[in-house]
Amino acid sequence: MRVATVTFNPAIDQTITVDHLIPGEVHRARAVRQNAGGKGVNVASCLADWGIPVTAFGLLGRENAALFETLCAEKTIADRFLRIPGATRVNLKIVDDRDTTDINMGGAAVDAPALEKQIAQVEAFAGSDSLIVLSGSLPPGCPPGLYAELIARLRGRGARVLLDTSGLPLLLALQGDTPPNIIKPNLRELAEWAGEPVETAEDALRIATRLAAKGVELIVVSMGAEGALFLFHSVALTARLRAEGVTSTVGAGDAMVAGLVAALSDAVGLEEIARRSTAFAVGKLGLAGPNLPDRETILALMEQVTIASAGRTEAGEAGETT
Repeated sequence: MRVATVTFNPAIDQTITVDHLIPGEVHRARAVRQNAGGKGVNVASCLADWGIPVTAFGLLGRENAALFETLCAEKTIADRFLRIPGATRVNLKIVDDRDTTDINMGGAAVDAPALEKQIAQVEAFAGSDSLIVLSGSLPPGCPPGLYAELIARLRGRGARVLLDTSGLPLLLALQGDTPPNIIKPNLRELAEWAGEPVETAEDALRIATRLAAKGVELIVVSMGAEGALFLFHSVALTARLRAEGVTSTVGAGDAMVAGLVAALSDAVGLEEIARRSTAFAVGKLGLAGPNLPDRETILALMEQVTIASAGRTEAGEAGETT
């Protein structure tokens, strides 16, 4: 299976580590680093670490493209980014002893010709043997219905599409006539689509079942410390793994998406999908930047994932063999 990621709004993630963040106070940084980022870039980086060939599409500012070019060269990611005038946005991540505070920029405006040119290149890649990951926010100049339109075009060419975004672009994509094959919302994003509170695994399963009825084949709901819910072809389960030694939470959700893609590339069952994607996410927590630990570490983490039935769906019972 050929794999590609699409990142319309990449970012350079500048991470500043402080002892304890106190709003309004002066802080001394303990460490500062910069990484090529953006959700699709993070996914591609983790897939490359696992050994899966991946092509990265997106819109990249010419003025500060070097970090992205270095990442692609070092990890043998096929660089199909379209260079556009200006600079790629810089997002600020402040990490202290408790959490990570994100300050994300909107990104440079994109004109219609550049956008359509990149879309045409993604379409040319698409085919029945491809899985295409659409992830992240949309920059100024992109219509909020872009993902909905692109999903229809890509699926029309036989591609499978994984969507990981939020806000209006996610809502419009899920309201469209052609839904994505795979989505990875969190509880808040699921609640926004449903128009009702989604606070527990039971709530998530109820809403995910409605999305499955609309044609989404695999729904993965991130539930924070409670792990994640997986619903695939009427089979539902939860996966949990406690993280030890968290270095950075930046990109953990993207690592989970990479784990999903890696598992789907091997055509494994739902339990293996859940174990691998959970291990990718937790393994990434121990490293700075969009990186995975070695394969042996991931395989060991997979063995530690706790899998549990999530109840019944209308079409079947959790725990069935896929």
